[in-house]
Amino acid sequence: MKTVPRWHIRRWMAALIVVESVMLAAAIIGGVIGLNQLSDARARVVDQIDPELIEAQNLTSALLNQETGLRGYLLTGQRDFLTPFDDGRAQQDKAVAELRRLGAVDGTQAGDELTRVLNSATVWQATAQEMIAAPRPVDQALVDSGKSQFDAVRTLLTAQSASLRAGREGDRERLNESARLLSVVIGVIIVLLVVLFVLLALGFQRRIMAPILRLGNEVKAATADIDHRIVGSEGPHELAELAADVEAMRQRIVNEVSELRRAHRLLDERTQELQRSNSDLEQFAYVASHDLQEPLRKVTSFCQLIQHRYQGQLDERGEQYIEFAVDGARRMQVLINDLLAFSRVGRGTGEFTDVSTGEALRAAIGNLEQVIEETGAEVTLTGLPVVRGEISLLTTVFQNLLSNAIKFRGDEPPAVRVKAALDAGQWTFSVTDNGIGIDPEYADRIFVIFQRLHTRAAYPGTGIGLAMARKIIEYHGGRIWLDTDSGPGRTTFRFTLPQRTEES
Repeated sequence: MKTVPRWHIRRWMAALIVVESVMLAAAIIGGVIGLNQLSDARARVVDQIDPELIEAQNLTSALLNQETGLRGYLLTGQRDFLTPFDDGRAQQDKAVAELRRLGAVDGTQAGDELTRVLNSATVWQATAQEMIAAPRPVDQALVDSGKSQFDAVRTLLTAQSASLRAGREGDRERLNESARLLSVVIGVIIVLLVVLFVLLALGFQRRIMAPILRLGNEVKAATADIDHRIVGSEGPHELAELAADVEAMRQRIVNEVSELRRAHRLLDERTQELQRSNSDLEQFAYVASHDLQEPLRKVTSFCQLIQHRYQGQLDERGEQYIEFAVDGARRMQVLINDLLAFSRVGRGTGEFTDVSTGEALRAAIGNLEQVIEETGAEVTLTGLPVVRGEISLLTTVFQNLLSNAIKFRGDEPPAVRVKAALDAGQWTFSVTDNGIGIDPEYADRIFVIFQRLHTRAAYPGTGIGLAMARKIIEYHGGRIWLDTDSGPGRTTFRFTLPQRTEES
């Protein structure tokens, strides 16, 4: 059986686009023609015929005002009655100029009619000027001649208005015809769009969607049974290639499943080994810290005994050496305790509970009560929320930040402000003090363990406090950083903690 060549989706789409484009182009051309006709007819009626009718009426009114003023003058002999005559002349000139601008020029029907009206009006106006200049009483023959001349003007004005109205009616009819044509074209376009949409939907359903659904069912069967073979799909060439690619992928998955299972077994073994190694390492840390602190305590105790017993018998340098030994042993003990606390973060701690950060901060303030009283420090807190975590670890974070704020103080008593704000599903805390500040270039270095920006003689400490704070914050799912925009003489640390699930 001969196989019918499959069309690509691109060829189907190109054929549909060509047919649709031809049909829509024809409809659009008809619509454009109808729209242009409608626009031209509307422009002629609105922009030319109607203004011409208005100006023709203004011309008629101007000439009637002139005739009325002349008649009043002839009856009374008072020149005040000639004011409408003079105003009518100005109104006539304005109306004529506007009619010329609107297209009533020589060679057109409207222009020729306007010329006849003006010629007749000129003859009457000449006679009117003779009547105005003639001594009273005016000759009746001259008056009768002027009347007949104005009747001729009135007749021409009536003919001009009738011609303009007839043209307006013709243009209105063309406007209506254009509107009807445009409605028909729009209806044809709508019908074409509906027909094209139906044809496109049917063709898409038959040639694309049905093969895709069949391929989807094959893939579902292969998902349930990895050994189920995916047969070639009907439809466009791209779907057949997709079916072949999916079958090849299934074959690769079948080949790799055994390797993946072996890797899982190996991963489980390595995980168990890592857990045992971590347990041994943690036990070693506890033992090492205890074994290291015991000789240090002996060194410190015996150095203090020597210092106490032989006080005054040694020279100044000897006492200084003993003081160095005692101080070194004490610092080693503090360093070991800090390292042990640093290593315990995240290991063997309790479960997370609802923790009031305000209570954690107040606990930290209580731990630093003595140094706060000695330095006159002031700590204010605003809007501290409840979060998920370990209160002892969060207390350590606040205590380290407060201790640094008090330690690195300026000339004024320390003033520390702690506040929190909710932003994008997490709480952002800020701890700001009025101390000596931190150069922005050290913003990352200060969080590295044992990194110090000052000598131990200037500011005591092990340089582990901020590293401890960062480790605790990251253990709680947040991050901590130095705000480099605080300005000189101010230090602001910011850190984030996730919002509780029930609140978000």
